[in-house]
Amino acid sequence: MIAARYFNPARRSADGATPPPLSHTVTRAARFNEIDPLNVVWHGHYASYFEDARVAFGSRFGIGYEMMYACDVVTPIKKMHIEYDAPLRFGEECAVTATLFWNDAARLDFEYAIRNARGTVTTRGYTVQLFTSLAGELLFAKPDFYEDFCFRWRQNLLEKGNNHA
Repeated sequence: MIAARYFNPARRSADGATPPPLSHTVTRAARFNEIDPLNVVWHGHYASYFEDARVAFGSRFGIGYEMMYACDVVTPIKKMHIEYDAPLRFGEECAVTATLFWNDAARLDFEYAIRNARGTVTTRGYTVQLFTSLAGELLFAKPDFYEDFCFRWRQNLLEKGNNHA
C-alpha cells in the first residue's frame, strides 16, 4: 500500500485507539474527452478520478462539501501524489476507491486505488487536505462536524455499507 509509506497506518492516536481506515468505491468509465493522442487517459485526468471517489466518500459518510460549506470550512489539497502502473483506455470501466486514514491532526489523509474491469490496479495515489476557513485561514483544530464524524468513527458508529473498514 502506498499509504504505509506516507500515512503510517500503524501510527496510534493520542489515546492509543486508532480506528481502521474507511473506504468507499465508485465506478466510472474513461470518457472520450479524457483520452490523449496515445489513446490512453491523459495523466492529468486521474486527479478528477480521485475527486469522484472523494466526493462520493464524503457524501457516504456525511462529511461532504455541502457539510463543509455549511460550516464555513473548506479542505484544499496540500499534497497530491500519483503513481501510474497501467493505462486506462476510452470506454474502459474502472473502480476508484478512496480510503481515509485516521489522523489526530486537523487534516484528511486519503489514499486512492483505481482498478480496471479485470481488477488490476492501474493507478495509485494519495492526497493530504487541510481544513481552512472560507477566507483561507488554516484551522489547527478539527471543525465540530469533523470532530463528531471522528467520534462516530472511533466508536464504530458509522453506517455499514460500502465501507471496507
